[in-house]
Amino acid sequence: MLTAILLTLALVQDEKPVLDARLQLGGVEAPKQPDLKSSSAYSKQPRESITGATRIPSRLAMPIGSVATVRGQEENTVMGIGLVTGLAGTGDSIEAARQLLANLLLTRNIKVDLQQISSKNVAVVQVEAMLPAGIKPGQKVDVTVSAIGDSTSLQGGSLTLSELTDITGRTVWATASGPVTIGGFSAEGQGASAKKNHTTVGTLPQGGMCEREVPTRLASEHGFVYLDLRAGQESLANVVRLVDAVNALFPKAAEALPDGRTVKVKVPTDLPESQHVAYVNAILQKEIETEDLARVIVNERSGVIVMGGNVRLRAGAIAQGSITVTIAETKQVSQPGPLSNGQTTTVPRTELNVNEENRPLVLVPGAATLQEVVDVLNVLGTTPRDLISILQAMQQGGMLVAEIRRM
Repeated sequence: MLTAILLTLALVQDEKPVLDARLQLGGVEAPKQPDLKSSSAYSKQPRESITGATRIPSRLAMPIGSVATVRGQEENTVMGIGLVTGLAGTGDSIEAARQLLANLLLTRNIKVDLQQISSKNVAVVQVEAMLPAGIKPGQKVDVTVSAIGDSTSLQGGSLTLSELTDITGRTVWATASGPVTIGGFSAEGQGASAKKNHTTVGTLPQGGMCEREVPTRLASEHGFVYLDLRAGQESLANVVRLVDAVNALFPKAAEALPDGRTVKVKVPTDLPESQHVAYVNAILQKEIETEDLARVIVNERSGVIVMGGNVRLRAGAIAQGSITVTIAETKQVSQPGPLSNGQTTTVPRTELNVNEENRPLVLVPGAATLQEVVDVLNVLGTTPRDLISILQAMQQGGMLVAEIRRM
C-alpha cells in the first residue's frame, strides 16, 4: 500500500504543467490576416430569340391628324417656383428653402428669423404645366413638380399656392396647389433603406387652374389653315400625299409650301366661322398612306435601338471583337500580432483581368425587309451597345441604307 502511494506521488512530480500556447508569453495567436487577392466577376446573359412573329405591313394608312398638326393649336408650357411642405424630414437643408418659407410666412403677416427655421420639412421645387390652346379660366390641368435642392423625397408633401408664368416671367397664366403624388416610396433606417421609383419628382393631377384664356384660332386672317408635319414624319412624299388627299376631299383647297414641311389649306370664303371646326376636322380624319422612313434611332446611354420599317442592308462582311477589362479593388484590415510593435493598417487588394475576344469574319447577306434585317443582326449575337457601334460602322461603310439618329 505504501509502495503504491509513493509511486503515485513520483508520477505527479514528473508531470510538467502544460499551458495553452495562446497563453504563453510570446505565443499569443496572431489575428487572421486579409486575403491575398481581390476578385471580380463579369457575366453576359444569353439572348432570347422571339419566335412566331408575324409580318406586319410596313406602310400603314393613318389619319392626317396623326401626321400633321394644325398651326396655332400647340400646347404652351408655363412654369414657376414653389414650396412643398409637410415632408417628414426629407426636405431641403439649403438656405433658399428657409428664405422661401420666410417669404411665404411674411405674406401672412408672420415675420420670422431665418436662424429660427431649422426643420427639413419643406423643399423648393420647380412647377410646370402644359396649357392647351384655347383653354379658358377656371379649367384644370395636370402639374409636375421636381425638387431643386437636396431634398431626398417629396412623399407626403403638399404644394403651396404657386404662380405659373410664361418664359418672360411677367404674365401669370395659371396657379397650382395641392397634395403631391410621387408614384413610389422611400424609407430608410440606420442600417438599411428601401426606395421605389423616383421620389424627387411628383405630379398633381388636376392640381393647376388656368387664370387667363390662351387665345387661338384655326384659320389665319387671310383665310388659310396651315398643317405642319409632325416630328418623324417630315418627308416630301408625305407632303405630296397630304396635298393629294385634301384636294380629293376639297378640290384645289391645298397646296404645299416651298419649305417641304407645311401644307396650306384654303378655307372657303362663304363658309361661316362656326363651320371652321367641322371643316378642319374633316381634313384631319382623312386617311393617307405615309412614307416608310429608313431611320434607326439609338440611345447609347440605355442601349435602346429602334428601327423603321424601310431599313435595308447591303451585303458585306463584319468582324467584331470586344475587349473586356474588369478591375476589382477592396480594402482589407491588416492587424499585426501582439507585441510586434506593428500598426493596424488597410491593405488594398486589386485584381485586373483583360479578356479580348477573337471572332472570325462574318459574311452578312443583303436584307430587303425589316424581318431579314433583324434576322441578320441577331446572327451576330452582340449586345445592344455593341450593336450600336456596328450599325454606325455599317452606315459609314455603305452597308446600312438608313439614317441614324442619336438620342
